Amino acid sequence: MIRRTACLIARGGDPYRNQAIEKHLMDTLPEDTAILHLWQNERSILIGRCQNPLYECKVDPFLASGGHIARRLGGGGASYHDAGVLNFTLLLPKTQFDPARQLGVAGMAVGAFGVQAQSGPHAVLHAGGRMFCGNAFFKAGSAAMHHGVLLVNCDLEQRARYLTGTQPARPGPAETPVNLSSLCGDVTVDSLQQALYWAFARVYGAQPAWLDEQMLDRRSIEGWTARFADPAWIYPEAMPSTFSISERFPWGGVMVKLNVEGGVIRAARIFTDAMEAPLFPSLEAALTGTPFLISAIAGRFDQRLELMNDSRLIQLAGDVCNLICGRIRTLDRQGS
Repeated sequence: MIRRTACLIARGGDPYRNQAIEKHLMDTLPEDTAILHLWQNERSILIGRCQNPLYECKVDPFLASGGHIARRLGGGGASYHDAGVLNFTLLLPKTQFDPARQLGVAGMAVGAFGVQAQSGPHAVLHAGGRMFCGNAFFKAGSAAMHHGVLLVNCDLEQRARYLTGTQPARPGPAETPVNLSSLCGDVTVDSLQQALYWAFARVYGAQPAWLDEQMLDRRSIEGWTARFADPAWIYPEAMPSTFSISERFPWGGVMVKLNVEGGVIRAARIFTDAMEAPLFPSLEAALTGTPFLISAIAGRFDQRLELMNDSRLIQLAGDVCNLICGRIRTLDRQGS
């Protein structure tokens, strides 16, 4: 049960520092406590934990224009940030993690302006079929993080210019973006921050205490800022590949790249915008060193599936296995 709540509004627009504050708050979260972290980034593109920025955005032109590219801890897809975007992070004990309740905070906040929010697949909030809020999740230790992106007065032309994406559009409600300010002229970043504060207080039954960045451990913040700004964290290491297949499932898009030498998979990479980011490095590890045979790949995946007790993760892993094996089967029929 949540007994205490707090709120912190970040002062700066450095995406790497804002992520560092988010991570520090998560690492030091007291028991029975929920924190609302509100923040804005300078022009940035944030990609999901398992995405490749080269496939999701125009990296060089965006960097040349003064933008930043950052990778978050949680899964999900790429998002564009500027002064017209408000980010919120809910940090709470893992035992209290409830996406519907957490999305209810954002829904209640925009509802104060007469915007009727509806939930769509992949934790998207939309109004009239147009998306104004994307979300991503991350869990570690005893804490959980819910990260949300609210389009208030975002430059949608810049967003469309630099975000590319290689996967077909997701099924379900339209994901055409819309600014909240175009739905209600009273919505500004400041007014929405206030609405989120009071919605958070109402949903969790306690008026939040105010936190200040000066209360936080400076060395911890600086250390995490450096890590999130490190190109080795943002950009995946280059890997030659001899096999590639991509597909979009109801749970998200996936691209599998394998480097096969001497009939053995020497390296594997899986890029995806799925929410369940921790699953995919384990699948890469399962593929590495496996003979490039359907029976061997299926057997290695079966070993992984036996260790899982989450039906959704079992479904995702099974879909990836079938995708790879199906492509090999096609290549065999074609004599490739």
